[in-house]
Amino acid sequence: MILEMKVPSPGESITEVEIATWLVEEGDYVEKDQAIAEVDSDKATLELPAEASGTITFKAEEGDAVAVGAVVCLIDTSAEKPEGSETKEAKKDNAPKTEKVVSSSAVENKTYATGTASPAAKKILAEKGMDASSIHGTGKDGRVTKDDAVKAVPSMGQEVNVEGRGTSRSKMSMLRRKVAERLVEAKNTTAMLTTFNEVDMSPIFALRKEYKETFKEKFGVSLGFMSFFTLAIVRALKMYPAVNSMIDGKEMLSYDFCDISIAVSGPKGLMVPVMRNAEKLSFRGVEEEVKRLAIRARDGKITVDEMTGGTFTISNGGVFGSMLSTPIINPPQSAILGMHNIVERPVAIDGKVEIRPIMFVALSYDHRIIDGKESVGFLVAVKEALENPVELLMDNDAKKALEL
Repeated sequence: MILEMKVPSPGESITEVEIATWLVEEGDYVEKDQAIAEVDSDKATLELPAEASGTITFKAEEGDAVAVGAVVCLIDTSAEKPEGSETKEAKKDNAPKTEKVVSSSAVENKTYATGTASPAAKKILAEKGMDASSIHGTGKDGRVTKDDAVKAVPSMGQEVNVEGRGTSRSKMSMLRRKVAERLVEAKNTTAMLTTFNEVDMSPIFALRKEYKETFKEKFGVSLGFMSFFTLAIVRALKMYPAVNSMIDGKEMLSYDFCDISIAVSGPKGLMVPVMRNAEKLSFRGVEEEVKRLAIRARDGKITVDEMTGGTFTISNGGVFGSMLSTPIINPPQSAILGMHNIVERPVAIDGKVEIRPIMFVALSYDHRIIDGKESVGFLVAVKEALENPVELLMDNDAKKALEL
Protein backbone atom coordinates (compact mmCIF):
# COMPACT_ATOMS: atom_id res chain seq x y z
CA MET A 1 0.00 0.00 0.00
CA ILE A 2 1.28 3.48 -0.91
CA LEU A 3 0.58 6.13 1.75
CA GLU A 4 0.55 9.77 0.67
CA MET A 5 1.98 12.01 3.39
CA LYS A 6 0.57 15.51 3.32
CA VAL A 7 1.74 18.71 5.02
CA PRO A 8 -0.24 19.15 8.25
CA SER A 9 -1.41 22.65 9.25
CA PRO A 10 1.00 24.21 11.79
CA GLY A 11 -1.51 26.96 12.62
CA GLU A 12 -4.60 28.84 11.46
CA SER A 13 -2.91 31.59 9.47
CA ILE A 14 -0.22 29.41 7.82
CA THR A 15 -0.89 28.33 4.23
CA GLU A 16 2.50 26.94 3.20
CA VAL A 17 5.77 25.63 4.62
CA GLU A 18 9.26 25.12 3.26
CA ILE A 19 11.15 21.83 3.29
CA ALA A 20 14.22 22.89 5.27
CA THR A 21 15.97 19.51 5.59
CA TRP A 22 15.17 15.91 4.78
CA LEU A 23 16.39 13.83 7.72
CA VAL A 24 16.31 10.62 5.66
CA GLU A 25 17.50 9.64 2.19
CA GLU A 26 15.33 8.84 -0.83
CA GLY A 27 14.46 5.13 -0.69
CA ASP A 28 15.24 4.76 3.04
CA TYR A 29 13.08 2.58 5.24
CA VAL A 30 11.48 4.77 7.93
CA GLU A 31 9.69 3.86 11.14
CA LYS A 32 6.29 5.24 12.14
CA ASP A 33 6.63 8.53 14.12
CA GLN A 34 10.29 8.87 13.08
CA ALA A 35 11.20 12.47 12.24
CA ILE A 36 11.74 12.45 8.48
CA ALA A 37 12.03 16.19 7.74
CA GLU A 38 12.29 19.65 9.26
CA VAL A 39 9.87 22.17 7.78
CA ASP A 40 9.95 25.95 8.18
CA SER A 41 6.78 27.96 8.50
CA ASP A 42 6.85 31.75 8.72
CA LYS A 43 6.78 31.44 12.51
CA ALA A 44 8.70 28.33 13.55
CA THR A 45 10.61 25.21 12.52
CA LEU A 46 8.74 21.95 13.03
CA GLU A 47 9.57 18.26 12.65
CA LEU A 48 7.52 16.13 10.27
CA PRO A 49 7.01 12.59 11.65
CA ALA A 50 6.38 9.56 9.44
CA GLU A 51 2.73 8.47 9.52
CA ALA A 52 3.62 4.81 8.92
CA SER A 53 6.60 2.49 8.52
CA GLY A 54 7.89 1.74 5.03
CA THR A 55 10.11 2.89 2.17
CA ILE A 56 10.05 6.63 1.44
CA THR A 57 9.89 8.43 -1.90
CA PHE A 58 10.25 12.23 -1.97
CA LYS A 59 7.71 14.41 -3.78
CA ALA A 60 9.38 17.67 -2.75
CA GLU A 61 12.99 18.79 -2.51
CA GLU A 62 14.86 20.74 0.16
CA GLY A 63 14.08 24.43 -0.29
CA ASP A 64 10.70 23.82 -1.94
CA ALA A 65 7.71 25.83 -0.69
CA VAL A 66 4.81 23.41 -0.23
CA ALA A 67 1.17 24.27 0.43
CA VAL A 68 -0.50 22.94 3.56
CA GLY A 69 -2.31 19.73 2.56
CA ALA A 70 0.02 19.00 -0.39
CA VAL A 71 1.76 15.62 -0.73
CA VAL A 72 5.45 15.79 0.25
CA CYS A 73 6.36 12.12 0.13
CA LEU A 74 5.07 8.60 -0.43
CA ILE A 75 5.58 5.70 1.98
CA ASP A 76 5.36 2.14 0.69
CA THR A 77 3.95 0.39 3.76
CA SER A 78 4.25 -3.05 2.15
CA ALA A 79 8.05 -2.83 2.06
CA GLU A 80 10.00 -4.90 4.57
CA LYS A 81 12.58 -3.29 6.80
CA PRO A 82 16.09 -4.07 5.52
CA GLU A 83 18.80 -5.05 7.95
CA GLY A 84 21.07 -2.24 9.15
CA SER A 85 18.98 0.64 7.78
CA GLU A 86 20.00 4.05 9.11
CA THR A 87 18.72 7.62 8.91
CA LYS A 88 20.54 10.35 7.03
CA GLU A 89 21.92 11.79 10.29
CA ALA A 90 23.04 8.39 11.57
CA LYS A 91 24.81 7.64 8.30
CA LYS A 92 26.61 10.96 8.51
CA ASP A 93 27.71 10.34 12.12
CA ASN A 94 28.85 6.78 11.39
CA ALA A 95 30.67 7.57 8.17
CA PRO A 96 34.40 6.71 8.26
CA LYS A 97 36.60 9.77 8.62
CA THR A 98 38.68 9.01 5.51
CA GLU A 99 39.04 10.74 2.19
CA LYS A 100 36.33 9.65 -0.21
CA VAL A 101 37.24 8.71 -3.80
CA VAL A 102 34.61 9.91 -6.29
CA SER A 103 34.36 8.40 -9.74
CA SER A 104 34.60 10.64 -12.80
CA SER A 105 31.02 9.74 -13.77
CA ALA A 106 29.76 10.90 -10.39
CA VAL A 107 31.56 14.21 -10.82
CA GLU A 108 30.00 14.63 -14.25
CA ASN A 109 26.52 13.93 -12.87
CA LYS A 110 27.03 16.48 -10.08
CA THR A 111 28.22 19.09 -12.52
CA TYR A 112 25.28 18.39 -14.78
CA ALA A 113 22.81 18.76 -11.87
CA THR A 114 24.45 21.99 -10.78
CA GLY A 115 23.89 23.63 -14.16
CA THR A 116 20.41 22.22 -14.73
CA ALA A 117 17.31 24.39 -14.52
CA SER A 118 13.77 23.21 -13.99
CA PRO A 119 11.37 23.75 -16.94
CA ALA A 120 9.78 26.75 -15.21
CA ALA A 121 13.21 28.19 -14.41
CA LYS A 122 14.37 27.72 -18.03
CA LYS A 123 11.43 29.74 -19.32
CA ILE A 124 12.05 32.60 -16.90
CA LEU A 125 15.80 32.67 -17.63
CA ALA A 126 15.11 32.66 -21.39
CA GLU A 127 12.91 35.72 -20.97
CA LYS A 128 15.73 37.44 -19.07
CA GLY A 129 18.32 36.39 -21.65
CA MET A 130 20.30 34.50 -19.02
CA ASP A 131 22.01 31.10 -19.04
CA ALA A 132 21.38 28.54 -16.28
CA SER A 133 25.13 28.00 -15.84
CA SER A 134 25.48 31.58 -14.58
CA ILE A 135 23.00 30.99 -11.74
CA HIS A 136 23.82 29.55 -8.32
CA GLY A 137 21.12 26.91 -7.80
CA THR A 138 19.65 26.40 -4.34
CA GLY A 139 17.76 23.21 -5.18
CA LYS A 140 18.91 19.67 -4.54
CA ASP A 141 22.44 19.02 -5.87
CA GLY A 142 22.62 22.65 -6.98
CA ARG A 143 19.66 22.57 -9.38
CA VAL A 144 18.33 25.97 -10.48
CA THR A 145 14.78 26.32 -9.16
CA LYS A 146 11.97 28.61 -10.32
CA ASP A 147 12.62 30.82 -7.28
CA ASP A 148 16.33 31.11 -8.23
CA ALA A 149 15.34 32.19 -11.75
CA VAL A 150 12.83 34.77 -10.50
CA LYS A 151 15.47 36.33 -8.20
CA ALA A 152 18.29 36.20 -10.77
CA VAL A 153 19.53 39.59 -11.97
CA PRO A 154 21.32 39.91 -15.34
CA SER A 155 24.93 40.97 -14.95
CA MET A 156 25.68 44.62 -15.77
CA GLY A 157 29.16 43.72 -16.99
CA GLN A 158 31.81 41.03 -17.16
CA GLU A 159 32.70 39.69 -13.74
CA VAL A 160 36.40 39.89 -12.89
CA ASN A 161 38.01 37.01 -11.04
CA VAL A 162 40.19 38.56 -8.34
CA GLU A 163 41.77 36.50 -5.58
CA GLY A 164 40.27 37.23 -2.19
CA ARG A 165 37.01 38.65 -3.59
CA GLY A 166 34.75 35.61 -3.46
CA THR A 167 31.00 35.72 -3.00
CA SER A 168 28.48 33.25 -1.69
CA ARG A 169 24.74 32.98 -1.96
CA SER A 170 22.32 31.17 0.34
CA LYS A 171 18.56 30.99 0.42
CA MET A 172 16.81 32.78 3.25
CA SER A 173 14.62 30.55 5.40
CA MET A 174 10.87 31.09 5.32
CA LEU A 175 11.06 32.36 8.91
CA ARG A 176 13.75 34.91 8.00
CA ARG A 177 11.76 36.05 4.95
CA LYS A 178 8.62 36.49 7.06
CA VAL A 179 10.53 38.51 9.66
CA ALA A 180 11.81 40.74 6.84
CA GLU A 181 8.28 41.21 5.48
CA ARG A 182 6.90 42.09 8.90
CA LEU A 183 9.65 44.63 9.57
CA VAL A 184 8.98 46.37 6.26
CA GLU A 185 5.24 46.20 6.97
CA ALA A 186 5.77 47.87 10.35
CA LYS A 187 7.83 50.67 8.80
CA ASN A 188 5.34 51.24 5.97
CA THR A 189 2.03 50.94 7.80
CA THR A 190 2.64 52.58 11.18
CA ALA A 191 3.37 56.18 12.17
CA MET A 192 6.36 55.05 14.18
CA LEU A 193 8.24 57.37 16.51
CA THR A 194 10.80 56.63 19.24
CA THR A 195 11.30 58.34 22.58
CA PHE A 196 14.35 57.82 24.82
CA ASN A 197 15.31 57.99 28.47
CA GLU A 198 18.04 56.76 30.76
CA VAL A 199 17.84 54.57 33.84
CA ASP A 200 20.17 54.52 36.84
CA MET A 201 20.51 50.79 37.48
CA SER A 202 22.20 51.20 40.90
CA PRO A 203 19.14 50.13 42.98
CA ILE A 204 18.68 46.97 40.90
CA PHE A 205 22.41 46.21 41.10
CA ALA A 206 22.21 46.50 44.91
CA LEU A 207 19.18 44.17 45.12
CA ARG A 208 20.75 41.57 42.86
CA LYS A 209 24.02 41.69 44.80
CA GLU A 210 22.15 41.08 48.07
CA TYR A 211 19.68 38.41 46.95
CA LYS A 212 20.79 36.76 43.68
CA GLU A 213 22.70 33.85 45.26
CA THR A 214 19.89 32.98 47.67
CA PHE A 215 17.33 33.38 44.86
CA LYS A 216 19.23 31.03 42.55
CA GLU A 217 19.81 28.44 45.28
CA LYS A 218 16.11 28.36 46.14
CA PHE A 219 14.56 28.47 42.65
CA GLY A 220 17.29 27.32 40.25
CA VAL A 221 17.03 30.48 38.09
CA SER A 222 19.00 33.71 38.16
CA LEU A 223 17.56 37.00 39.39
CA GLY A 224 18.14 38.90 36.15
CA PHE A 225 17.12 42.27 34.78
CA MET A 226 14.19 40.91 32.77
CA SER A 227 11.94 40.41 35.81
CA PHE A 228 12.46 44.02 36.94
CA PHE A 229 11.78 45.36 33.43
CA THR A 230 8.75 43.12 32.87
CA LEU A 231 7.07 44.11 36.13
CA ALA A 232 7.94 47.79 35.57
CA ILE A 233 6.33 47.56 32.11
CA VAL A 234 3.21 45.83 33.51
CA ARG A 235 2.82 48.68 36.01
CA ALA A 236 3.26 51.31 33.28
CA LEU A 237 0.79 49.53 30.94
CA LYS A 238 -1.87 49.75 33.66
CA MET A 239 -1.17 53.47 34.01
CA TYR A 240 -1.21 54.08 30.23
CA PRO A 241 -3.65 51.55 28.69
CA ALA A 242 -3.36 53.07 25.18
CA VAL A 243 0.16 51.56 25.01
CA ASN A 244 -1.44 48.15 25.60
CA SER A 245 -3.79 48.60 22.64
CA MET A 246 -3.77 48.12 18.89
CA ILE A 247 -5.70 49.29 15.85
CA ASP A 248 -8.34 46.94 14.44
CA GLY A 249 -9.84 48.56 11.34
CA LYS A 250 -11.49 51.78 12.56
CA GLU A 251 -11.49 50.69 16.20
CA MET A 252 -8.97 50.69 19.04
CA LEU A 253 -8.70 47.29 20.71
CA SER A 254 -7.47 47.54 24.33
CA TYR A 255 -6.43 44.68 26.62
CA ASP A 256 -6.88 44.27 30.36
CA PHE A 257 -4.09 41.68 30.41
CA CYS A 258 -0.39 41.92 29.57
CA ASP A 259 0.99 39.28 27.20
CA ILE A 260 4.61 40.38 26.89
CA SER A 261 6.59 39.25 23.83
CA ILE A 262 10.34 38.88 24.38
CA ALA A 263 12.70 38.99 21.41
CA VAL A 264 15.25 36.17 21.58
CA SER A 265 17.84 34.90 19.13
CA GLY A 266 17.28 31.31 17.97
CA PRO A 267 19.05 28.98 15.51
CA LYS A 268 16.69 30.09 12.72
CA GLY A 269 16.93 33.81 13.53
CA LEU A 270 14.91 36.22 15.64
CA MET A 271 11.99 34.70 17.53
CA VAL A 272 9.47 36.43 19.77
CA PRO A 273 7.83 34.04 22.27
CA VAL A 274 5.14 35.40 24.58
CA MET A 275 4.89 35.50 28.38
CA ARG A 276 1.15 35.08 28.98
CA ASN A 277 -0.55 37.11 31.72
CA ALA A 278 2.64 38.77 32.89
CA GLU A 279 0.52 40.90 35.26
CA LYS A 280 0.00 37.74 37.34
CA LEU A 281 3.68 36.76 37.48
CA SER A 282 6.06 37.35 40.36
CA PHE A 283 9.81 37.99 40.02
CA ARG A 284 10.31 34.23 40.24
CA GLY A 285 7.53 33.56 37.72
CA VAL A 286 9.01 35.93 35.14
CA GLU A 287 12.54 34.52 35.46
CA GLU A 288 11.29 30.92 35.16
CA GLU A 289 9.15 31.73 32.12
CA VAL A 290 11.94 33.65 30.38
CA LYS A 291 14.31 30.72 30.92
CA ARG A 292 11.74 28.19 29.67
CA LEU A 293 10.96 30.14 26.49
CA ALA A 294 14.63 30.91 25.77
CA ILE A 295 15.56 27.21 26.01
CA ARG A 296 12.68 26.18 23.74
CA ALA A 297 13.67 28.83 21.19
CA ARG A 298 17.33 27.79 21.33
CA ASP A 299 16.44 24.11 20.86
CA GLY A 300 14.07 24.86 17.97
CA LYS A 301 11.06 23.53 19.93
CA ILE A 302 9.09 26.76 20.16
CA THR A 303 5.56 26.45 18.76
CA VAL A 304 3.46 28.85 16.70
CA ASP A 305 1.03 29.29 19.60
CA GLU A 306 3.89 30.35 21.89
CA MET A 307 4.80 33.18 19.51
CA THR A 308 1.31 34.47 18.76
CA GLY A 309 -0.83 37.10 20.42
CA GLY A 310 1.51 39.36 22.41
CA THR A 311 0.29 42.85 23.37
CA PHE A 312 3.71 44.51 23.97
CA THR A 313 7.32 43.57 23.15
CA ILE A 314 10.66 43.84 24.98
CA SER A 315 13.86 43.71 22.91
CA ASN A 316 17.24 43.49 24.65
CA GLY A 317 19.95 44.62 22.26
CA GLY A 318 22.20 45.23 25.25
CA VAL A 319 23.21 41.58 25.41
CA PHE A 320 25.00 42.14 22.08
CA GLY A 321 26.59 45.41 23.23
CA SER A 322 24.13 47.90 21.71
CA MET A 323 24.30 51.34 23.36
CA LEU A 324 21.20 52.83 21.70
CA SER A 325 18.72 51.81 19.01
CA THR A 326 15.25 52.49 17.64
CA PRO A 327 13.48 49.11 17.87
CA ILE A 328 10.83 48.34 15.24
CA ILE A 329 7.26 47.69 16.37
CA ASN A 330 6.09 44.08 16.22
CA PRO A 331 2.75 44.40 14.35
CA PRO A 332 -0.11 44.46 15.15
CA GLN A 333 1.22 45.68 18.51
CA SER A 334 1.55 49.42 19.06
CA ALA A 335 4.77 49.68 21.06
CA ILE A 336 8.11 48.02 21.85
CA LEU A 337 10.70 48.76 24.54
CA GLY A 338 14.38 48.49 23.71
CA MET A 339 16.88 47.67 26.47
CA HIS A 340 20.57 48.43 25.92
CA ASN A 341 23.95 47.81 27.51
CA ILE A 342 24.79 49.20 30.96
CA VAL A 343 27.74 51.57 31.06
CA GLU A 344 29.26 53.45 33.98
CA ARG A 345 28.69 57.16 33.24
CA PRO A 346 29.24 60.41 35.13
CA VAL A 347 25.88 61.83 36.27
CA ALA A 348 24.85 64.77 38.44
CA ILE A 349 23.41 63.64 41.81
CA ASP A 350 22.36 66.39 44.25
CA GLY A 351 24.75 68.84 42.63
CA LYS A 352 27.69 66.42 42.61
CA VAL A 353 29.14 64.26 39.85
CA GLU A 354 28.96 60.54 40.55
CA ILE A 355 29.68 57.44 38.49
CA ARG A 356 26.54 55.33 38.06
CA PRO A 357 25.62 52.27 35.92
CA ILE A 358 23.34 53.80 33.28
CA MET A 359 21.16 52.10 30.68
CA PHE A 360 19.58 53.98 27.80
CA VAL A 361 16.04 52.78 27.06
CA ALA A 362 13.94 53.42 23.96
CA LEU A 363 10.20 53.19 23.34
CA SER A 364 9.09 52.94 19.73
CA TYR A 365 5.35 53.51 19.37
CA ASP A 366 2.60 53.93 16.80
CA HIS A 367 1.65 57.61 16.88
CA ARG A 368 -1.71 56.82 15.28
CA ILE A 369 -2.91 55.35 18.57
CA ILE A 370 -0.43 56.60 21.20
CA ASP A 371 0.13 60.33 21.75
CA GLY A 372 3.48 61.84 22.66
CA LYS A 373 2.29 62.61 26.19
CA GLU A 374 1.32 58.97 26.77
CA SER A 375 4.52 57.57 25.27
CA VAL A 376 6.78 59.84 27.33
CA GLY A 377 4.68 59.27 30.46
CA PHE A 378 4.87 55.51 29.95
CA LEU A 379 8.67 55.51 29.61
CA VAL A 380 9.05 57.81 32.64
CA ALA A 381 6.85 55.40 34.65
CA VAL A 382 9.15 52.51 33.63
CA LYS A 383 12.20 54.58 34.66
CA GLU A 384 10.66 55.48 38.03
CA ALA A 385 9.87 51.84 38.85
CA LEU A 386 13.37 50.66 37.89
CA GLU A 387 15.05 53.38 39.93
CA ASN A 388 12.81 52.75 42.96
CA PRO A 389 11.98 49.03 42.70
CA VAL A 390 11.54 48.28 46.41
CA GLU A 391 8.73 50.81 46.79
CA LEU A 392 7.07 50.61 43.38
CA LEU A 393 7.55 46.94 42.45
CA MET A 394 8.06 45.16 45.78
CA ASP A 395 5.59 46.90 48.09
CA ASN A 396 8.47 47.92 50.36
CA ASP A 397 9.38 44.30 51.15
CA ALA A 398 12.09 42.90 48.85
CA LYS A 399 12.39 39.51 50.59
CA LYS A 400 8.65 38.87 50.41
CA ALA A 401 8.47 39.95 46.75
CA LEU A 402 11.33 37.59 45.94
CA GLU A 403 9.68 34.81 47.99
CA LEU A 404 12.79 34.42 50.16
